[in-house]
Amino acid sequence: MDIAIYGGSFDPPHIAHEKIANLVLENLEITKLFIVPTYLNPFKDKSFLDASTRLDLVKELFSVNEKIDILDYEVKQKEKVPTYKTIKYLQSIYKIDKIYLIIGADNLKNIHLWYNADKLKDLVEFVVISRDDYPLKHSYTNMKTISLNIDISSSKLREKMELKYIPKKIQNKVKELWKIE
Repeated sequence: MDIAIYGGSFDPPHIAHEKIANLVLENLEITKLFIVPTYLNPFKDKSFLDASTRLDLVKELFSVNEKIDILDYEVKQKEKVPTYKTIKYLQSIYKIDKIYLIIGADNLKNIHLWYNADKLKDLVEFVVISRDDYPLKHSYTNMKTISLNIDISSSKLREKMELKYIPKKIQNKVKELWKIE
């Protein structure tokens, strides 16, 4: 079984998250894409939306695709969970031949700070979602890139909510959460 793991805060989920999932399914020969919302990003102290709300939004957004599973493992831990531990969890319940780990280009520069980073790079092939404004500097030979040219991020959306960046499927819920008329 070949899988891809796409983790993140999804705070809130937006059109780039949706596009990344679609690009992964189009570009990688995988059995399953696991989308893994964090309880709390290991490098952050808080999130805007609580973990269960973010999990519900992600479930609603990706519910129709059979190749996508929403993994609630990290949310259920109720603490920061390093990616390495999530991978070990998946390996304990599935017979996995290959793991692709989907990360944004902005995360690549700090990958050495991740928990068990050296072991992690032996377990996975990184798939870096590149954007024009992030140069790709790395020392990993096991890395693919997929280009994404959507200039949006969850942090930008939290500063100024623009519904045009929220997938239609979850717009009403996001409007309620942000109290947008």
